[in-house]
Amino acid sequence: MPNALTRRFEEYVVLGDRDRAVLARISSLPARTISARRNLIREGDCPQAVYLIMEGWACQYRELDDGRRQIVDFAIPGDLCDLNLFILDRMDHSIGAITRLKVVEIGRETFHKIVASSPAITSALWWQELVSKSIHREWILNVGQRRALERIAHLFCEMFLRLESVGLTEGFCCEWPLTQNDIADATGLTAVHVNRTLQQLRQMELIDLANRRLKIPDMAGLQIVGRFNADYLHHHRNARHTDRTRAGSDFMPVPMVATGEA
Repeated sequence: MPNALTRRFEEYVVLGDRDRAVLARISSLPARTISARRNLIREGDCPQAVYLIMEGWACQYRELDDGRRQIVDFAIPGDLCDLNLFILDRMDHSIGAITRLKVVEIGRETFHKIVASSPAITSALWWQELVSKSIHREWILNVGQRRALERIAHLFCEMFLRLESVGLTEGFCCEWPLTQNDIADATGLTAVHVNRTLQQLRQMELIDLANRRLKIPDMAGLQIVGRFNADYLHHHRNARHTDRTRAGSDFMPVPMVATGEA
C-alpha cells in the first residue's frame, strides 16, 4: 500500500517511481509523538518546519481571549499542515492534536530540495494548497448559510471522503474521534445543538455513531441533507460515492425540519 502522503498526491498528479521514492523517504523520517489534546504549535510561535501527519487527527484553530475556539480545518494522515509556514514570522493560528499524533517535521532545506527536484511533487503541493483554500471557502459557506442539520451532515460527508482518499475507511465506516465539542467548534454551533442534531441524523438513519466509529448507511441521503457536492475536494476517487443526479447542483431542496436553530 502506498503511504498516505503518496495516496494524497496521486489524487492530483501522476507520480513517477522517483517521486514515490522521495515521498516514501519523507514518510519514513523519524516521527514526533504528540499527546491527544495538546498543541503541536500555538498562535504566536515561530514555525520551523512543515508538519506531515502520519497518524491521528489534528485541527487548525483560532481562539479568543475568553477561551472560545473556532476550528477552521482538520488534518488527517497524509496532510501537510500549512505549506506557508516558512514565510510566516509568527503563527497566526494554532495546530492542536485531537487524538495522539505522529508527525514528521520537514525542515526548510529538505522541503526546498524536494520542490527543486520534482516538478510533479511541486504540482501536487500547489494542488493541495488549492484544495485547502477550497475547503476553507466551503466551511465559510457552511457556517454562514447552512442550517445545523446541513452543517453537520456536510462535515460527515467531507471527512469521510477525505479519509477514504488515503485508505482509512472500510466500506462506509471510519474512525471518528471528534467529540460533540469539536463538532460544535467546527460548525459554529453549541454542543447542546450538536447533540440534538446528531440524534436527528440517527433517527433519519443517515449515520450510526458509537465508540468513536462512524457508519454511514445512506451516503446519497446524507449528501442530500448536507447539500454536499464533492467537486471542491478535487478527489478523483470521490465519484464512486457521489450520486450527481441526487447530490449535485440540481438536487431537490431539503424539507425544513424543526430543529430549533435560528
